Amino acid sequence: MEGNNSSIQIEFFHDVLCAWCYALSPRIRKLVQEFPDIKVIHRSFALAPSQKRLEEMFGSKQDAKEEILNHWRAANENDDAHRIKAEVMLTKSFDYPYSLPPLMACKEAELQGGQESHWNYFDRIQRAHLTECLNVNDMDVLIQCAADIGLDVQKFKDDLISTEGKKKLEDALDADNYLARQYGVNSVPTLVINGKWILSGAHKYDFIKNIVEQILENGEPKNVY
Repeated sequence: MEGNNSSIQIEFFHDVLCAWCYALSPRIRKLVQEFPDIKVIHRSFALAPSQKRLEEMFGSKQDAKEEILNHWRAANENDDAHRIKAEVMLTKSFDYPYSLPPLMACKEAELQGGQESHWNYFDRIQRAHLTECLNVNDMDVLIQCAADIGLDVQKFKDDLISTEGKKKLEDALDADNYLARQYGVNSVPTLVINGKWILSGAHKYDFIKNIVEQILENGEPKNVY
């Protein structure tokens, strides 16, 4: 989609495990409240597709948890409401989760209710992960979050468990991964604006708002590429 002075589409690349994404999501919601014509499309980006990948990146399960919780602490300073509870997660005995189960659950929410449901589920499961410090690889947690936002829980369970349902969700994740490669997205959170301008990181609200205003007024922004 080419940028113009009348419409804005934001593709929001994120991972449930990403504490910086948790900080950014409320700012994008605020942006849409102020600029209702903005269309937000949610794209999954798996930072750790498997438990094995976590160990490969950090050396061991324990090292992975310790290093990631340092990221949580930094992200909590960025988060406007300071909702991220690293010290609580430190007390939990389960392995630090990997990306695919909660991302597949987000895609199931999208299949049931479109982008709005994807966003509602993403925010709910991130709260479960980063504030409530629950195991978002646990099916019971995924199901409870689905119930909390009003999804069809039976369909949710069936699609996450059945071979056909999982294939459909995996294909949806693969499509997002393909788009990420096309755009050159290699970290999250990343916003792709009108298919051409890339804004990486959990920027503050006023900065993002200024970018939007530049596009609306001039047809293109500064400070993004």
